[in-house]
Amino acid sequence: MLLSSRVLLGCAAPMGAAGVMLAAMATHLAGGGILSTAALFLLLHAAAITGLAAVVPHVQRGRTALIGAAALIIAGTLLFSVDLALRQLAGMKLLGGTAPFGGGAMIVGWLGVAVAALMPNR
Repeated sequence: MLLSSRVLLGCAAPMGAAGVMLAAMATHLAGGGILSTAALFLLLHAAAITGLAAVVPHVQRGRTALIGAAALIIAGTLLFSVDLALRQLAGMKLLGGTAPFGGGAMIVGWLGVAVAALMPNR
């Protein structure tokens, strides 16, 4: 397995675990909708990063772009989800509120995946 795939999986696994934990916590909290959103983003993007980790070894041209895009998705998901979880659990925002920046990073990351996918493989 490529090192880049290992790193991506090493990021995706704790994201998935955190998503399950936050989803479980949200079911026991009144008004846990914000926490449910954080859990959903962690779970969905953990699955997506796992898929990208599986694709990376099969990409010749565009591999760096794909890995960079995955890194943006990971960073964005963490900024977004941690900010939402802190709002729900501690009544505070991460660094004054990083959810919008995290959302933007996820969007740019997904667009980067599209760019990498459109690069010719020869």
